[in-house]
Parts: sequence; C-alpha cells; structure tokens
Amino acid sequence: MKLSSKLFIFVLASATFGLVGCKDEGTNAGTGVESSPPPATVDDHAGHAHPTEGPHHGGLIELGNEEYHAELIHDDDTGSVTIYVLNAAATEQVPIESTEVTINVKHDGKPEQFKLAASPDANDPQGKSSRFVSTDAELGEHLDEEGADPKLVLTINGKSYRGTIAHDHDHEGHDHE
Repeated sequence: MKLSSKLFIFVLASATFGLVGCKDEGTNAGTGVESSPPPATVDDHAGHAHPTEGPHHGGLIELGNEEYHAELIHDDDTGSVTIYVLNAAATEQVPIESTEVTINVKHDGKPEQFKLAASPDANDPQGKSSRFVSTDAELGEHLDEEGADPKLVLTINGKSYRGTIAHDHDHEGHDHE
C-alpha cells in the first residue's frame, strides 16, 4: 500500500473514532446551567464523569440512552423499596406525572409485577412525583433472588422507559433511607 493510502486510512479512522463518544450531560437541558456529579464515586467513561450511585446512595438504573436515570433504595430493615426518577446526569430528581411505576421480576420462573405508588417529595410540584414507594416486603425479597431479572417500567412525558435493575446485594456501608 502506498504511504498516501495508509495516511488517508489513518486520518479517516481517527476522524471516525473522534466523533464517537458520550453525549454531553454536563448541563441541564435548555437551562444552560452546569450540573456536576454528586460527590459519590464516579466512573470516568471517555472523559465524562458518570456517577456509580445516586444522590441517596442507591443503585442507578439507566433509562433510555441515558435520557434519564432512576435510583433504587432498598431498606432491608423494613423491606420497603423506593425509586427516585433522576435527570440524565443522575444528580437531580425529576418529577413526573405518573401515579405509579412498576417493577417486573421473575419468581420461581414466573413473572410478577409490583406497583410503587407516587410519594411526592416536598419539592415536587402539585400532581407530579419524583419518588415512588412500595412497602411490600415480598418485592424486596425478590430483588435479592438469583434469576429475578428485575426491570423498572415507567412513563416520562408520554414515553415508556424500561430499565434493568442491577441490585447490589452488598448493603454494608450504605445509609438506606
């Protein structure tokens, strides 16, 4: 191969790989306001910091192509499960119009659904909630089972989202709320 052909392929490959990467999640959409990740541990992926846990120290669930995130808090003492809907950067709660969200799990090879009712935070506007809660201890038990394959299902602004819950079985060192 001629030197000019090799140079052309190198430049083309460099340009292609330079265009591929994470979308910028450093601003709140439309506001121009910078938002930084929480002080929690972050994963530096292609130069962008992504939190590995949510603002309440729970596990993160990716929704869409990181359009939103959800945070799962599992209180082992009470068996309650709380889901917080978060922005793309997983740093701020996002109130949505839904009155409930659903977690689908498999138990003994059969699908089961659990509804988490809206439980608005004090800062959520009237008719919206960024927090959803289940006090059904059975859901908490199923989240810890091997093969449960839990999925969060919810609707945000008329669009349906499904996210895989990778529940952390090691609860030590976390302050569950």
